[in-house]
Amino acid sequence: MNIRLSDHFTCRRLLRFALPSIFMTIFTSVYSVVDGFFVSNFAGKNALAAVSLIYPFIMIFGAVGFMLGTGGTALIALRLGEGKKEKANQTFSMLVYISIALGIVFAILGILSIKQVAILLGANKDILEPSIIYGTILFIGLPAFMLQYEFQSLMVAAEKPKLGLYITIISGLSNIFLDWLLVGVLKMGISGAAIATDVSELVGGIFPVVYFARKNNSTLQLTKARINLPDLRKVITNGSSEYISSISLSVVSMLYNSLLMKHAGANGVAAYGVLLYVSEIFLAIFVGYSMSTAPVIGYHYGARNQKELKNVFSLSVRILGICAVAMFIAGEGFAGTISGIFVSYDESLMQMTVHAFRIFSFSFLFSAIPVYISAFFTALNNGALSALISFVRTFIFEIGSVLLLPMIMGLDGIWFSMVVAELAASILSICIIIWKRKTLFY
Repeated sequence: MNIRLSDHFTCRRLLRFALPSIFMTIFTSVYSVVDGFFVSNFAGKNALAAVSLIYPFIMIFGAVGFMLGTGGTALIALRLGEGKKEKANQTFSMLVYISIALGIVFAILGILSIKQVAILLGANKDILEPSIIYGTILFIGLPAFMLQYEFQSLMVAAEKPKLGLYITIISGLSNIFLDWLLVGVLKMGISGAAIATDVSELVGGIFPVVYFARKNNSTLQLTKARINLPDLRKVITNGSSEYISSISLSVVSMLYNSLLMKHAGANGVAAYGVLLYVSEIFLAIFVGYSMSTAPVIGYHYGARNQKELKNVFSLSVRILGICAVAMFIAGEGFAGTISGIFVSYDESLMQMTVHAFRIFSFSFLFSAIPVYISAFFTALNNGALSALISFVRTFIFEIGSVLLLPMIMGLDGIWFSMVVAELAASILSICIIIWKRKTLFY
């Protein structure tokens, strides 16, 4: 039986509804992880450092799709809760068309600027050329990448999370196969990894467009649509927190890489790349859960069902709390095993990565709180509070920590900075959720 947004949710039903989106975000995260694995083991640590250096820049553009998807889902779910299905379809269609147009523009700008950006980020002669190659090829696939990010949320609003999961699995498996073929067998190096990612993004981004353009049994359908500026502003406001989170992660990553080049050279950048790969998969669980429950929250908020809002919030706190502890234990227990998958061929790099990972794992205890609470306010169509949490978490706590702590603790200060930032963001998020609990009726 299909689970609908209007249903009453038990813990089991909520997990059943959320799991497809969680797996969907995990599989999307696999792209860069698989690239990192094959590039590191078949092209070497300089190629891995190049991928780690340039990928955050690409994500600044790709995250626009995430912003439009999460912000649009909140508005679409609200409209569906209000019984305005036609208007929901118009908003949905407008966002898809805008994403395609922006993706083409951003791809051109990215290709033209990739060399200058790589130099600005500190790429030395060993990693400059592979950074340019990898970045250029990935920008070619940017429109599909943005659509794929967007449909992660929109599939849930369409009450088709399982279809979204199936598409993402096919996309992820194609990336793994092509990485094995192009990088492992044909020895195409970093260019092969980038081509594999582009092809998988085409699968994940274009197939949903074809599905929604045809007659289907979901709640959404692609139709003719004009740009509705009030709706677009609402979508951007709703999704701004997710965009801030994404681009700030990119900005922080670029800052990390710059500092690591000074403190530890290419080894530091490569070690941080491994941390990003693994944390991206771990955090995908929090992001996927928050993204999947957002339409439920938006629907019941639009329907003024306060009892179900409280129920979903309470269940989510317990589910995410258990996940956070489990992730911390896994990070501490498997730090050596995970690091060895990527960098076992270099003993000094291996030791640095394991040490960094065991420090970094403490951040998993706290990161679920700001991620979920920010998404919760997005779902309530309160983009301002959501954006405030994301902005302070990243541009103040994370950047402040990574600039300050290395002055006190040296290289370890870089690894500890994320832990301190997530703890501070958690405290801020809890204070805000308590402050607004009565006025927003949850």
